[in-house]
Amino acid sequence: MSTVSGDENVAVPQSLAGRRWLLPSALLAEFDPDAGLPGRRPRRTGRDWVVDFSCFFLAVIVGLVGADAVTDNPHVPHDLAVLDQVIGALACAAVWLRRRRPVGLAVATIPVGVLSDTAGGACMIALFTLAVHRPFRYVAWVGGITIALIPVYFWLRPDPDLPYAVAVALFGTLTAALVGWGMLVRAKRQLMLSLRDRARRAETEALLRAEQAQRLAREAIAREMHDVLAHRLTLLSVHAGALEFRPDAPREEVVRAAGVIRESAHEALQDLREIIGVLRAGESDDAGRPQPTLGALDVLVAESREAGMKVTLDSRITDPGTVPASVGRTAYRIAQEGLTNARKHAPGAEVTVSVTGAPGEGLTVSVRNPPPEGEVPHVPGSGQGLIGLTERATLTGGRLEHGPGPDGGFGLRAWLPWG
Repeated sequence: MSTVSGDENVAVPQSLAGRRWLLPSALLAEFDPDAGLPGRRPRRTGRDWVVDFSCFFLAVIVGLVGADAVTDNPHVPHDLAVLDQVIGALACAAVWLRRRRPVGLAVATIPVGVLSDTAGGACMIALFTLAVHRPFRYVAWVGGITIALIPVYFWLRPDPDLPYAVAVALFGTLTAALVGWGMLVRAKRQLMLSLRDRARRAETEALLRAEQAQRLAREAIAREMHDVLAHRLTLLSVHAGALEFRPDAPREEVVRAAGVIRESAHEALQDLREIIGVLRAGESDDAGRPQPTLGALDVLVAESREAGMKVTLDSRITDPGTVPASVGRTAYRIAQEGLTNARKHAPGAEVTVSVTGAPGEGLTVSVRNPPPEGEVPHVPGSGQGLIGLTERATLTGGRLEHGPGPDGGFGLRAWLPWG
């Protein structure tokens, strides 16, 4: 992570296109993975070059002040002053290594800071870089040793203008403040990275939720298509089979069967168009033709009777309009699937559809039929309709039970909440 100065906490721009130079190179790989090659340290950005030049010039300026002070210090011999300036120049040049070797540079500046006044600026920058780039354990060791050596430094090289205690307290406070500033920059950068990570996780979760919503929508459409088309197509199958096995039927029956076939085919195509329209336009279930509710149960029974089924409807709901639309639609689909299954697996048997309930007690829908008479030809089916009905009832907060009865017939019973 980059180091120093007031621009250390530059906010990450919304769009990185053409603005990569504003980011520190240590954060660039996190915010812009395409900025460098995988496995390699990112190259300095424009911002890094500006900051590094600023650090270098700051180290040089502090070094020049220190070199002038050590030259005028009567306690320092001339040869030692020259060595001090040489070491300081090398320390200023080593500032360019602070990004690649923050720990090594900070450790190396510990003895250098004791031997050379000219290297004071480079030592401060190295310590600040360590606080920004490395965890606290490294900063604690190096910073603690540096502060502990401050009394030794001023004992070996007393300041001619400041008392010993004041000089030790002043430079100790300055070093601690420098370390605290670097740790603050590191904490802000870690906060920035954590916010970025949260944003990425939120985007991933949003995508997962969208995919789940699409999957649930596809399942709902598949259930709707099965419930609707199965009913229509079984009507087609029954009447087509009647025409096939009774070619000598009276003309009136042939005309009636052909009319039912035509009407059922038309309704099936219309329902299929509605479902495809929902898939294309993303419309809700309430779009297009009105969805059937409990009030349409009489029409469903009438269609089944026209198809030749024996259906008895026992509805004890005085006002079907008071039933919630979602509950009424589910009840309608359950009755429709029960009639479809009875038509396929128990042709000729009398089917009883009963609907009871009241607000606060719930709505109960029951479809029962006795065993069929004689041999029943095999009808393709895999039980997906009953699975779909169970899911429908569960989604509305109800439950559904189905299975053979004691007399060998089949029963379908559902309870739906009616608040």
